[in-house]
Amino acid sequence: MSKKGNNKTEEKIRKSIGKKIKLARSKTPYTQEQLAEKLKLSTRYISQLERGLAFGSATTIVNLCKALNISSDFLFNDSIQEDLPLTTSIADESFLQDYYLLNDYNKNLINFLTRELVKYQDDSDEEKNNIATTPNQTADYLKYSKRDDVIL
Repeated sequence: MSKKGNNKTEEKIRKSIGKKIKLARSKTPYTQEQLAEKLKLSTRYISQLERGLAFGSATTIVNLCKALNISSDFLFNDSIQEDLPLTTSIADESFLQDYYLLNDYNKNLINFLTRELVKYQDDSDEEKNNIATTPNQTADYLKYSKRDDVIL
């Protein structure tokens, strides 16, 4: 790959990670200034990280993950798996960030619901119209469906 191609890839990775850092910080009470102070970095550097203009050392990334209560997987997963496109959708990133904040019980519940949705996504249109659209409706749907393997 040419140097120009490498630069484009590196830029995409930095921007993707920067968006995730900004998203994770937005889920905390930290301002850029407060996070910078906590990590003993400059506010300007935090801003550069969030905009994908800079990339931190391994130590900086580890400390950033600890301060924001996120895993390095959240930051790097799509960058490491080359066959997957870089995640650019803020909605997807927001979902993932929220997922990482869940406790194990709720992660298992989300995993279960996701598997169930995949199983039923090919159901007829009539079935789909009967499937719930809100969390309470989903709980009711699972509770009163003929599914005896569902425990809520």
